[in-house]
Amino acid sequence: MLFRSRRAVLVSGFCFLVSAFCLLVPGFVRASASTSSMPMPRGECQMEPDTAHGLPTNSTQMPALLRGVGITQRLNNQVPLDLMFRDASGKSVRLGSYFGHNKPVILSLVYFNCPNLCTMVEDNLLVSLKNLKAFTVGKQFDVLTVSFDSHDTSFMAADKRRIYLGLYGRQGSWEGWHFLTGSEASVDALCEAVGFHFKYIPETHLFAHAVGIMVLTAQGKVSKYFYGLEYPSGQIRMALDQASNGKIGSPVDALLLFCCQYDPATGKYGLAIYHVLMIGGIITVLMIGGLIFLCSRGGSKPRESVPKSEEAETVGAGRHAG
Repeated sequence: MLFRSRRAVLVSGFCFLVSAFCLLVPGFVRASASTSSMPMPRGECQMEPDTAHGLPTNSTQMPALLRGVGITQRLNNQVPLDLMFRDASGKSVRLGSYFGHNKPVILSLVYFNCPNLCTMVEDNLLVSLKNLKAFTVGKQFDVLTVSFDSHDTSFMAADKRRIYLGLYGRQGSWEGWHFLTGSEASVDALCEAVGFHFKYIPETHLFAHAVGIMVLTAQGKVSKYFYGLEYPSGQIRMALDQASNGKIGSPVDALLLFCCQYDPATGKYGLAIYHVLMIGGIITVLMIGGLIFLCSRGGSKPRESVPKSEEAETVGAGRHAG
């Protein structure tokens, strides 16, 4: 009876969570649909389709804050190798010095003071690079993390470099993963070459920008784009193999993920953060529900009842045998 009662409670709890999930998803879909057609408050984020592999600047649904912001795929475009930047030590370096060594280059455009998704870009890139067992930064390929905020300093670059290379922890990687800062002219020229469009927001002193990374050939031509925050190591390896042979990938369909500031005046997260939190909540509900279901099935089975006559015969047989 105790087992049956406990099992009934667990199954009831599981049914409750499934019901909550079924109620949650339609509300989430309606909220997403309604917010996509409403003007968004200052500092929020939004996800929009990458129309025709380009930038949806003319979208009537695009909030004014994000118009002109995004990533335009410019495959096979050459980055200007004569641009000058500063490395983590403050030394002036030519962009071309990181190319021409028969190694492809992963380009990550972020800014070091970003309070939202830029850190997640670097964190997820780090995870992908660690999962590349046969490929090591500095040996088979290099990584350039370039700040598009011309006010970021070499000290900030050095701090980021120390953190991520320390977490990466592979020998020789210090010669292959570079964190750069540069003048506004150099930053704008590089971003224009790879189709990375961002906008400075004077009210917040932060930037609105899209999220993604690029893979470049050893000669500095754009070979592949990865949008958003997920960079599967298998796909990264294929892109590096392709770029190492000087090949250019095909345009990819993508959902642009924009990064802006959390707005304390409205007390709201941007849609990008909202979606992440919502998906995390759904996954949590499913995990709890699955755990309850497994516990209900994995409990100890109750002892089957034995007729009194059989029990007496068994006891009698035991005594007789003794």
